[in-house]
Amino acid sequence: MNRKEILINGLLLIFVVGCVPQTKQLPAPLPTQVSPSKPTKTPSLKASPTPVPQPTSAQKMVAVTVYKADSQCQSLVPEKVQVPVQSSLEAAVGKVVDRYDTGDFDVAGYRVSVDQKTGVAMVDFRLAPNSKRRFVSLSSCEQFALFGSLKRTLTSNSTWKIKEVRFTERGKEIEI
Repeated sequence: MNRKEILINGLLLIFVVGCVPQTKQLPAPLPTQVSPSKPTKTPSLKASPTPVPQPTSAQKMVAVTVYKADSQCQSLVPEKVQVPVQSSLEAAVGKVVDRYDTGDFDVAGYRVSVDQKTGVAMVDFRLAPNSKRRFVSLSSCEQFALFGSLKRTLTSNSTWKIKEVRFTERGKEIEI
């Protein structure tokens, strides 16, 4: 089953079930760690003033578990991936975001900050100016896939000590 078939099946499931998750307003944590933005997408080249480091043969790598939605959009499936030790959190977020960055929903960048005192992580997104869709237009399945995968990925790795994950777009909380 390819990604389009999975998305179509998920959308059909959402229309049949009709459930939409509710979010609550929470105050934003004070960031203590900020990662560089995800590289900006262009048709054939990814570039950014401060890109997430790409692994080289000399870099130490670590296995982390990232999560993705199953084909029925009912649960999250773990997957081990190799990421650079020095930027493991940012690289793991990048692996998840890249999976759900489609032609009509285009994430141009993101920043991750973690309040070490509270264990709250903030993922601040930037959508591409030409993105045809916004966060509010994502189906329940797409919301579960993107936000659920990120939340589980960040809270499941004990090294990062993250207890809660919040999502914003350009500093404004994403209301879905």
